Amino acid sequence: MSIYGDLGNTRTLASRLRWHGYTPVVHDHHPGEPWPEEAHLLLGGGGQDSGQARVQDDLGTHADRLRALAEDGVPMLMICGMYQLFGQAFTTVEGQRLPGLGILDVTTTGGSTRMIGPVVLDTAVGQVVGYENHSGSTVLGQGQEPFGQVRVGQGNNGSDGTEGARTGNVIGSYLHGPILPANPALADYLLEAAATRATGGWEPGEPDDALADQARRRQVLRLMSQGRQVSRVRQLLRR
Repeated sequence: MSIYGDLGNTRTLASRLRWHGYTPVVHDHHPGEPWPEEAHLLLGGGGQDSGQARVQDDLGTHADRLRALAEDGVPMLMICGMYQLFGQAFTTVEGQRLPGLGILDVTTTGGSTRMIGPVVLDTAVGQVVGYENHSGSTVLGQGQEPFGQVRVGQGNNGSDGTEGARTGNVIGSYLHGPILPANPALADYLLEAAATRATGGWEPGEPDDALADQARRRQVLRLMSQGRQVSRVRQLLRR
């Protein structure tokens, strides 16, 4: 599933891996096709409810292997629809319940109102920017670590200030954009974990991330400034 440009995450990781001096091998997995013999990093994208229903059976076929890889520390980035299916369950707006893999302790319920707009997060790899577009409202289980804390945007459900979920090296998030071109530090976090697993170490190059970092910082400043202005207006209106 990749209807919001999430394929850009795969292309970003492949390019950055070359810039770091490694040779990427990319496998595109489709429902019903065999699994590659080795997998050092897994990516999944967003899709409509109908798309999630179509990939559910295939995920069930590979569920035990996916859980084992997650427990073994394989880095994974699951966006939007795949984030939901890596949770405990996703209930569509029509009431259909799709059981998830349970790798992330989250539960999602479809709604009639979409959460759309730019997002700024505080995360373990620094500030992350992206764009959310989802109608699913996700709740974290007790003890489940979020991917980030929302500074701008709505996040998992628009109310608890969390966005995404993270267990070990598995990250689930609603951020499109796609997320990785705008956040090189997050991309390299995933690559370091994958390269260490594949080769026993990580010997990074020196890619020029000046433009990406500048764009991210400017977006953070712009969105945070707008947020403060909106908050000030609301305070004045309450008086």
